[in-house]
Amino acid sequence: MALAQPDPAAPGHGLLSERIAPLRGSLATTACMETLQVGYLHAVAAAAGCSLSQPFPDNGIDWHVSHSAPGHTVDDEVTIKVQLKCTYQIPPHPPGGAFSFTLDNDHLVKLARTPVSVHKILVVMLAPRIRDEWLRAGHDRLALRHCCYWTNLAGHPVTGRRRTTVRIPTSRIFDDRALCEIMTRVGVGGRP
Repeated sequence: MALAQPDPAAPGHGLLSERIAPLRGSLATTACMETLQVGYLHAVAAAAGCSLSQPFPDNGIDWHVSHSAPGHTVDDEVTIKVQLKCTYQIPPHPPGGAFSFTLDNDHLVKLARTPVSVHKILVVMLAPRIRDEWLRAGHDRLALRHCCYWTNLAGHPVTGRRRTTVRIPTSRIFDDRALCEIMTRVGVGGRP
C-alpha cells in the first residue's frame, strides 16, 4: 500500500502562517501580549541556563532571573530583577540607535533606584499589532516576533509630571547571549 506524500508546493503545507487564520479566543490583546513576552523570557532563560521565579505578590517587578556559574565571584548564584513591557506601537527595526518608551514615574523610580543589592533591567518587547503575526512555527523552529530589547535604568531621572520617556538602545537585543553576558558582569560585582 502506497501513501501519498504531501506536495511541498501545495497551499497550506509548511509554516502555520500559511494556513487559514484560526478562530482565536476573546482574551484581551494586552493580556495576550503579557503572555507572549513571558514566553519570550522563558525561552531566553532556558537557552541561557537560568532559573526563573515570579514574586508573589508582584510589587512592580515581574521576574527574578538567577544564574549559577563557576566564574561568579560575588556568590555561586547571582540574580537580577526583570520588568517586562510589550508594545505594538513601535515598528520592528526601529530607526536610529534607540527608541522611546514611556513609563509611569512610580515605575521608573523603582527601576532607577541606586544603589541596589539586586540589579534590575527593563525588557521591552516590540510585537506585531496583529496576533496572527506573533509567531511562526515550522518543523525546525518556533520564531517569536519581533524582538525584545533591554536596558538598565539605574540612576535615570524622572522628567515628566506623571510619566517619563526613556530611550531603549536597539543594540541591546535581549537573547540568551545577552542574558549570559549580563549575568557574567553581575557575577563579578558589576552592573548589568
